[in-house]
Amino acid sequence: MRLIIDESEVTVTAVRSQGAGGQNVNKVSSAIHLRFDIAASSLPEALKQRMLELADARITRNGVVVIKAQNHRSQDLNRMEAFSRLHELLELASHEPKPRHATRPTRSSQLQRLDTKRLRGNVKALRGGKAHDFD
Repeated sequence: MRLIIDESEVTVTAVRSQGAGGQNVNKVSSAIHLRFDIAASSLPEALKQRMLELADARITRNGVVVIKAQNHRSQDLNRMEAFSRLHELLELASHEPKPRHATRPTRSSQLQRLDTKRLRGNVKALRGGKAHDFD
C-alpha cells in the first residue's frame, strides 16, 4: 500500500551545500532540504503517532521530518530522491506488527525441561553440593 502525500504539505528548499571535505570551491548548488510537518499533515492519527514514536534521526523532537538530498547534480533528481526517502519512512511507520498470542508449552517441551532439571540436580549431587543450593 503506497501512501499518497499532498505536495502542498511538504516544503522543499534548494540550498547551496558545501562539497566533500569542506572546500569552499565545491559548492553543490542542486542540494535539497525537504521538510514535512507530521502534526500538520493529513495522515491518519494512528500513523502520525507511530511516526512520532519512530526512532529516526530525520525526525526532530517537535515532529518535523527533515530530509537532505545532494547526491545528484540535478535538483529534480535530488527532489525525487528526497520524496522517495520520505515515502520509505512512511512505509516503515505504517507497518503494524501482527499481535502475538501467548502459547502454552507443549507436553514434550515440559518433559524435556523437567528432565534437564533432574539431570542438573544429579550432577550437583555427584559433585558433593546440594541439589538445590540457592545461596
